[in-house]
Amino acid sequence: MLVIGLMSGTSMDGIDAVLAEFEDGRFKGLRATHHLQYTPSLRARLLQVARSDAALSLRELATLDVGVAEHFAAAALGLLAAAGVEAGAVAAIGSHGQTVFHDTAARPWASQQLGDPSLITARSAITTVADFRRKDVALGGQGAPLVPAFHHALFASAGEQRCALNIGGIANVTLLPGADAARVRGFDTGPGNGLMDEWSERELGRSYDADGAFAASGRCDESLLGALLDDPYFTQPPPKSTGRGYFQLAWVEQRFPALDTLAPADVQATLAELTTRSIAADILAQQPGTQRVLVCGGGARNGYLMRRLGAALPGCAVQASDDYGLDAGWVEAAAFAWLAMRTLAGLPGNLPGVTGASRLAVLGGIYKS
Repeated sequence: MLVIGLMSGTSMDGIDAVLAEFEDGRFKGLRATHHLQYTPSLRARLLQVARSDAALSLRELATLDVGVAEHFAAAALGLLAAAGVEAGAVAAIGSHGQTVFHDTAARPWASQQLGDPSLITARSAITTVADFRRKDVALGGQGAPLVPAFHHALFASAGEQRCALNIGGIANVTLLPGADAARVRGFDTGPGNGLMDEWSERELGRSYDADGAFAASGRCDESLLGALLDDPYFTQPPPKSTGRGYFQLAWVEQRFPALDTLAPADVQATLAELTTRSIAADILAQQPGTQRVLVCGGGARNGYLMRRLGAALPGCAVQASDDYGLDAGWVEAAAFAWLAMRTLAGLPGNLPGVTGASRLAVLGGIYKS
């Protein structure tokens, strides 16, 4: 079975598309991959919406929904062209959509993704599975993170305590103490690349800090770091999830009004250390026996961040997921292909021990071609 997975995460740099192969419900590998960037104007508006509670007109909300869906559909078609595969050979598209709002600070919990699945189906002529989070939220869960079930299927080992760590705009961990799915836990630790990306864009005019070079040129400011780590989110027990609407530069400036008195490179180094220490603290507290941390997402390509994580987790092997079955850059897109495959088979896609939902559930809606 061939299934397309489409994913755009909290970094909002564009859509990752993968053509995944499954056999008897098991992930066999990727046939092809493709990345499509958002247009600069669409990305800027999506980031603005996600970082603020500014009111949107219904017309703009609907227009953004269509714009995101057109890009997702184009990513799927570009993937098929690159792979030389006809639409009829693909069982389904699993589309995560673009998260623009995710709030679990107060009830009712809410999570909003854009990208009309009916439009994706119409453009691609492929059945689309989408809207994965709502069922979990309806069952009392946070609707996130959803990737831990796939992390378990792909990375768990009966003989080693592992952690799968995704570092996108927000960082999330999946604790894999063994082969038993009932023991898996996962949650958002807090900022991933998002704050560093924002600061890099503001100070350097670059959308991200390539290989962490900007951070490596500075020194961590302990006063700033302490003010940021004092946020109650970091000591909140799981299940917990968050988003770019919470962890953004306005949050940094609110907690540390003297931010502009620091050297820009020192701020970047401190933001990298915030990501590192918050991740390490959660891993050490929640699974102190962790032996191996498999990193995926954009953070796996940040050499400085990877070195800092290694230093913060002594005794753990910290490495990209590439050597364990899947390139670090495509894990999340593959996860939504896997979730779509599960939905088509009538199998659950969530883990109540991760999200807090009352039970296992088949996720998403199926939009027939």
